[in-house]
Amino acid sequence: MSRRPPTPELSDAPLAPGLYVVATPIGNLRDITLRALDVLAACDLVLAEDTRVTGKLLAAYGISAKLERHDEHAAARSRPRALALLAQGGRVALVSDAGTPLVSDPGYRLVREAAAQGSAVFPIPGASALLAGLAAAGLPTDRFLFAGFPPPKSAARRSFFEELAGVRATLVFYEGGSRLAASLADMAAVFGPREAAVGRELTKLYETVTRGPLDVLAADPQFAAPKGEIVVLVGPGREAAATAADADAALTEALARLRPGDAAAEVAKALGLSRRDLYRRALALKGEDR
Repeated sequence: MSRRPPTPELSDAPLAPGLYVVATPIGNLRDITLRALDVLAACDLVLAEDTRVTGKLLAAYGISAKLERHDEHAAARSRPRALALLAQGGRVALVSDAGTPLVSDPGYRLVREAAAQGSAVFPIPGASALLAGLAAAGLPTDRFLFAGFPPPKSAARRSFFEELAGVRATLVFYEGGSRLAASLADMAAVFGPREAAVGRELTKLYETVTRGPLDVLAADPQFAAPKGEIVVLVGPGREAAATAADADAALTEALARLRPGDAAAEVAKALGLSRRDLYRRALALKGEDR
């Protein structure tokens, strides 16, 4: 019969003064490093996105720490106190609800101002939904761009995706369950049938990673209104080597049939290029750019 490994003992080594940016689990509570536990146990103050969430994590490991809320609403109050403590030689940890702080989470101003005042800043690496998604997606990882959360409205979202269409890298997005279906539909409209993956509840009990062309994923009923945290990854366009000459040739052919806006949209989808840039080029080709 297998035995659950014991909770590791914390180190009693002294902790240097400074700000510690500590990654915490994105789901499974055992996805935390021994060093992170040492830091959280020894810090004078732990700044948490939600003290209730972080409190549960600390309690699971028998750690008692002074917690203070530090999110987009409370940061203006907590940041000056934390900076003053650091200036006095204190030790402050910054955590988010899940994963690595500052990745689509508040905190960069604290890091910037702590460094500016001469306080040491220590990264304590660990779990990240971004990297977990990349590891499981089966898409190219030699070059990727993390684009965070897309805008909530469809028009702004499509414009956002159009700006990224020409990026020669795997694109990584975070998305909420209530907007996933609409977001996948807009991705399919802008990026075309690129290979993609949707990671849901990564490291948790109901973890799933679904792979396939974007148009197929957009039509999948399981993504109508799923629960949980979601990572969407979109592979580079198949025509990644498209040149300016390729774009001009495609635009010239499309302009013989379509208006500049429609021609730009068609070529953007086919070549994986920016619709906005192609529209400007289409107007130039038509002599309407003045």
